[in-house]
This record gives sequence, C-alpha cells and structure tokens, in this order.
Amino acid sequence: MSGGSYNYLYAAQDLQDLRSRRYDLEEMATRLAGLGYAQDAARETEELLLLLRQWETRAEVRMRRLADLWHAVEWWDSHDSGEDGVHEALAKYRDDHGDAGQSHA
Repeated sequence: MSGGSYNYLYAAQDLQDLRSRRYDLEEMATRLAGLGYAQDAARETEELLLLLRQWETRAEVRMRRLADLWHAVEWWDSHDSGEDGVHEALAKYRDDHGDAGQSHA
C-alpha cells in the first residue's frame, strides 16, 4: 500500500513546501469535506488555502514595490553603482507610496 495519495502532503516542512503542494491541499480539503464527519478539519484546511493566497498576494505587491530599491542596494554592495542610486530609488519608493520617510517597523 502507498501513502502518497496526496503526494505526502502531511510531510510538508515549511511554507514554501506547502505552497508547492497547493493542489494537494485543495484535494485534501475536498476529501475531508466529503467525509461528512470532518467538517472542522476541512474548514481549517480551506482557511489555510485562503491564508496562503492572501499572503502571496500581499507579498507580491510588496515585492514589486521594493524591487527597484533592492536592486539599487544590491548593485551598490556589489560595486556596480554608487550610493546615489540607493537614494534615488528610495526617493522614488517613498514618492510612489505617499510615504515621505515614515518608519515601517
């Protein structure tokens, strides 16, 4: 007998691993819901899928907003450009987000 009907979903180690098993997670939620007596576990599995989607959307938006600044810092640290590029990218980041230097701690 094999235990891999859901590609060993139970063995996911971290968020990245779980994200790569989204289809299996969806299938597990459907299976649990179909049991009729595991509605609570089905609901929590579905909530986990929703949280993954929300997190991905929010993370992607932030990644796009920060990409130019990250690029400028990386190039400065690898000696491909200077600190001025970082200042320019940071000013653009702040202008684009109506955020003239406020802390995001």
